[in-house]
Amino acid sequence: MKRIRDYGYKIGTMNTGKLNKITDVHGVKVGHQTFAKGDLHTGVTSVFPHNGNVFKEKVVGATHVINGFGKTVGSIQINELGTIETPILLTNTFNVGVCSEALIEYTLKQNPEIGRTTGTVNPFVGECNDMILNDIRAMALTKEDAHHALNKARVDFEEGATGAGTGMSCFGLKGGIGSSSRIIQYEHGTYTLGVLVLSNFGQLDQFRIDGRDIGKSLKQQLDVTSEPDKGSIMVVVATDLPVSHRQLRRVIKRSAAGISRTGSFYGNGSGDIVIGFSTDNKVPHNSSNGLQSFKAIHEDDINQAFQAVSEATEEAILNSMVTAKTTVGRGGKKIYSLRDFLPMT
Repeated sequence: MKRIRDYGYKIGTMNTGKLNKITDVHGVKVGHQTFAKGDLHTGVTSVFPHNGNVFKEKVVGATHVINGFGKTVGSIQINELGTIETPILLTNTFNVGVCSEALIEYTLKQNPEIGRTTGTVNPFVGECNDMILNDIRAMALTKEDAHHALNKARVDFEEGATGAGTGMSCFGLKGGIGSSSRIIQYEHGTYTLGVLVLSNFGQLDQFRIDGRDIGKSLKQQLDVTSEPDKGSIMVVVATDLPVSHRQLRRVIKRSAAGISRTGSFYGNGSGDIVIGFSTDNKVPHNSSNGLQSFKAIHEDDINQAFQAVSEATEEAILNSMVTAKTTVGRGGKKIYSLRDFLPMT
């Protein structure tokens, strides 16, 4: 599948990882379950922070709300305690509850002590509204679909109209799942930062690629009127850079710069939410009755991470659009793919 670089667009100046995906961060995996039939175009996407038991070995985590027209499960505790203790699930708005239940079931099966000799578990689920292409009222997804997305997680994964991105639209074109990564180099080591997006936002006439204003010409070619920005974007940021919870929040906030580079102004009806984690400092669930040691970069070194997350977010959005195929969904609604027009731009 061609990605944005295959069309001659090189976003930013930093080097990418081997796959140019979030899974360039060691241990991170992504899985999808896709439902595309008739009026139903939806799905679930999973993101694993590492290969082990995330409840027993938590990762430093943080969330950030750019514009809060969105629904998530689990963000309050993540920002209070600074850790993530389950895989991440992304889906459509009305299936957040089902995915939350599935994620709890998944974690309970791995950890029989939950709710018995230890506390409960804090699942994280994020969403976007896919009602343009999907009959969202049908609430078609089941817990089994979420479990399939968890069980299918792997390093090299599909982008575009797949998993949670199946029914999503972006800048009036087809959106969905996209990813990108950047390499960060210091004297003390080389690190990776990766981004995965679920893109479902933006107005066509505002759309830009690498600073080039192409939305207006696309609008004329399609002969459509721009709809108000009522969509959303979920951004997942992963890194092996050693950072504190506070530093991580500073880093993931800069994903907003990458979103705006594509033409977003974070409309009133748009839910723009970021969740991030660092795999370097793992936090054990059980106390050893001793002190914990954490590594963190110096604040003066954080600018590279800011640039990396901005570039990777911008490219991930473009990858989500160019890898997504033209789709006919609910009621015969047709949303075109960006790749149908790129050779002409």
